[in-house]
Amino acid sequence: MIVLNLSCDHEHLFEGWFASSAAYDEQRERGLVSCPVCGSTTISRRPSAPYVNRGASAPVPVARSGSQVGAGTARAPSAAPDADVVAAAMAMLRRLGRESEDVGGRFAEEARRIHHGESEARNIRGRATRDDVSELIDEGIVVLPLPADEDLH
Repeated sequence: MIVLNLSCDHEHLFEGWFASSAAYDEQRERGLVSCPVCGSTTISRRPSAPYVNRGASAPVPVARSGSQVGAGTARAPSAAPDADVVAAAMAMLRRLGRESEDVGGRFAEEARRIHHGESEARNIRGRATRDDVSELIDEGIVVLPLPADEDLH
């Protein structure tokens, strides 16, 4: 799952969540990505960089999502999420947890193996240090930090 900074032809800025850059491109070309402010479907990407807190090396729960993840979503950055949005996000996270294999502390190793075609492509979840997550992102391997498992039940 990646988060992209986007804007419409009226310069409204917002974020979109997508399974991959290719998923964003395909959805934009089909007119499925629209501005949450004005509804325009003339959308462009803005520069963005992944953020990883490198302060501590405590384990961070992460998941790798395959292409089966649903369509991108977008909202204006100034809009506070309402209860329905939070409930939908938690439901999606629970589904990702149920539909992924727990590889425990082998997360970084297994994510690399999948990325390089050395292991079957599948959704995985597990634990990794902040340094591991940073290295995976630097290598172009998409990971999604998630709340601890007990927060998803």
